[in-house]
Amino acid sequence: MKRGPRAALPVRRFTGGVAASESGTRLDVWLSARLPDLSRTRIKALVESGLVLVDGRRVKAAHRLRPAERVEARVPPLPAEELTPEPIALAIVFEDEHVLVVDKPAGMVTHPGAGQAAGTLAAAALAHAPTMAGVGGPRRPGIVHRLDKGTSGLIVLAKTSAAYDALTAQLARRSVARRYLGLVHGEVRPASGVIDKPIGRDERSRVRMAVAREGRGKRAVTRFRVLERLPGATLLECRLETGRTHQIRVHLASIGHPILGDDTYGRRRVARPADPALVESIARLDGVALHAAGLGFAHPVTGTWLELASPLPDRVERVLSHLRSGSR
Repeated sequence: MKRGPRAALPVRRFTGGVAASESGTRLDVWLSARLPDLSRTRIKALVESGLVLVDGRRVKAAHRLRPAERVEARVPPLPAEELTPEPIALAIVFEDEHVLVVDKPAGMVTHPGAGQAAGTLAAAALAHAPTMAGVGGPRRPGIVHRLDKGTSGLIVLAKTSAAYDALTAQLARRSVARRYLGLVHGEVRPASGVIDKPIGRDERSRVRMAVAREGRGKRAVTRFRVLERLPGATLLECRLETGRTHQIRVHLASIGHPILGDDTYGRRRVARPADPALVESIARLDGVALHAAGLGFAHPVTGTWLELASPLPDRVERVLSHLRSGSR
């Protein structure tokens, strides 16, 4: 496994003009003819990421080109297949020769992806346990499930291929217990409920998820229970029956109660708090007011049920304390 730093590869640039005979051609088809080494899938991803501009503006891959339009494309190098370990301190909650359970801080990405190549949980775990290399994939060693960058809390990693297979099978059977605590905008009624709405990629944004139209997306089920009602906010316990990307954030926003600090799904849905001190404490969350507080699973080798817990971190407690002081 390669451990040394890699030389940064240059971003490839392309510029071209549309001929009159090419009028009406789809942008992705047009680019495929000029960048034959790139797949249509990669070209579409570049377009959706804003790395392809037509006359200086972002368009869709299906954009029909017009004569004399100028197309500019930036093609960054693909990430290396091997992950470089990074000696980053981890808050380890449980560990043996088979599994590693970490309390991930908000602000840390689970594994390398678009816009985040370094400082990931996967790289830190690989430095801690080098034998994880190749378990589950070269870019996601040991990663069984993920937490959003802005979400803190418990996440389990597999240290062996056998543990990985057993844990992913438990996730597929929905037998892994995942409990979250979240502070949301507004007063949630009733005291408990189930949100059963399919989730898919937002048709207007590649980086967002959304409740999908009927017949689209994948089934997603979130159970919630009110723990405490506060001025302008509610503390909820949420349990996942499925594990879709951004599931809790999308589901709660869909019922009008986005999570505090969630600009992606809540900015347009709620008014900015009037209390400047509350605004500041929310800004200091370094993510969203969502914490994976409980994790339960059968040990992949012994079969013993493991039930692990993590208290609310200070970043969320500060907001909660401020809200409680306003209710007195």
